[in-house]
Amino acid sequence: MDRTEKREFVASLATVFAKTSMVIVTRNDGLNVADVTELRRRVRAAGATYKVAKNRLADLALAGTQFEGIKPLLKGPTAISWADEPVAVAKVLVEFAKTNDKLVLLGGSLGSQMLNVEGVKALAELPSLDVLRAQLVGLISTPATRIAGVLQAPGGQLARVFGAYAKTGEAA
Repeated sequence: MDRTEKREFVASLATVFAKTSMVIVTRNDGLNVADVTELRRRVRAAGATYKVAKNRLADLALAGTQFEGIKPLLKGPTAISWADEPVAVAKVLVEFAKTNDKLVLLGGSLGSQMLNVEGVKALAELPSLDVLRAQLVGLISTPATRIAGVLQAPGGQLARVFGAYAKTGEAA
């Protein structure tokens, strides 16, 4: 990379850090091309990005952002993942790290809150945003369903009573 390319890369990475809500740092201890391709595919499917960046350039891009706390993690062969929806990227990376010991989670940052490895794993155990939305809709719609059932019950009972009187009147 020449100086111009490096400046453009730092600027694009700084823009990403300004817009995103979650960054996770991992170490690649010998991932082969097939493994990295599979990891990138999974990360992309989760709506996130996985990028191997030179530590010095990533360090420059972090300056002045809310993610400055991850600078100490940028040592050795590292990669950075980010997403707007924090749970999805954490789930993908934790699941991949369980099946492939060559990907090592180092930590991350959720906004200005630093996360260690355990924090990233705890975040991965949370339900995704879509699941939380579905649960919220379910909670909101349950009382409405109950109210509708309560309001319909007296009418149904009345209809059954009238039906029973009608049957007894026919039998007489």
